[in-house]
Amino acid sequence: MRKPNDYPPGGSTRRSLDIINHIRSEVVWRKEHTGVNLFLVWGYPTLIVFLLEFAALFFLHKHWYVWLWAGIPLMGGPLMIYFLRKDYERTGHRTLEANIALQLWLFIGGASAILGFTTGIGGIYPVCYCLIQSLLIGMGGFLTGVVSRFRPMTYCGIIGSILSIACLFFQGDRWAWQFLIAALVTIAVFIIPGHMLRHYVGKMKNEE
Repeated sequence: MRKPNDYPPGGSTRRSLDIINHIRSEVVWRKEHTGVNLFLVWGYPTLIVFLLEFAALFFLHKHWYVWLWAGIPLMGGPLMIYFLRKDYERTGHRTLEANIALQLWLFIGGASAILGFTTGIGGIYPVCYCLIQSLLIGMGGFLTGVVSRFRPMTYCGIIGSILSIACLFFQGDRWAWQFLIAALVTIAVFIIPGHMLRHYVGKMKNEE
């Protein structure tokens, strides 16, 4: 049996670097599934719907805006299924982190749908929809950042949750502006960290 001193100079350092690189590549691989596909696929449909709701209420004064939220799952759902299936076909498995993040966002999506339906039927959509929806988005971003160990996502989730509080200051005749706040939360929580993660993953793969 060889003693540690029998290894050539720098051997232990090279082994340590190999282990670090392996762990690093595994973490990047996990992040690619939990961040890019979920955040960008849901981010842009959510942003589009919030902007359409603001335009329908502020410029057109149409009250059917309360049902535009249904466009989020109609656009994001098929895209999510497509990309998740594509990822699974390429790897043959799904990481624990990816499953946790997927279940988290399915829960948030279901809660958002119930929120939109009940507040629309109950006539309290202007009071709490944008506030609660923005808080859900911020919370989801924070937890996904923690699961994927990608700090920018965690920080953006915190920022989004703080921004959502601004909805409280736009009530009554000014409440349409809540949709723009929700749009800013979507950009901060979904789109910015989603593109940052895509750039990060691409950079790490090029270095391997």
